[in-house]
Amino acid sequence: MGIIQLEGIEFYSFHGCYKEERIVGSKFIVDVIIETDCSKPAETDNINDALNYQIVYDLIKKEMSIKSHLLENIAKRILDTLYLQFKQIEKATIKISKINPPIGGKINKISVILSR
Repeated sequence: MGIIQLEGIEFYSFHGCYKEERIVGSKFIVDVIIETDCSKPAETDNINDALNYQIVYDLIKKEMSIKSHLLENIAKRILDTLYLQFKQIEKATIKISKINPPIGGKINKISVILSR
């Protein structure tokens, strides 16, 4: 078993419950942890045997470009997409953080974490 992590992926996206958030946008940070069997690519040193994390990034980027009201919705869509693309995923966890959310007080970020 192995773990592949993509950490601190930054996006400027247009998600939020308030209309203004979907117009002005905000900074988001995405982290993903994928558990999969890494034994074959570790032996062969061949990208065709591995879970290609460039494709993982591209799938996350695509989902982050689709406006949503809730972080939970984005996280679910990302998990759905990852599981459709990569049958070898045994478990995946996605964390989406919204930087400086407009909640009426000082807060660095708010995060949603979903696992499957």
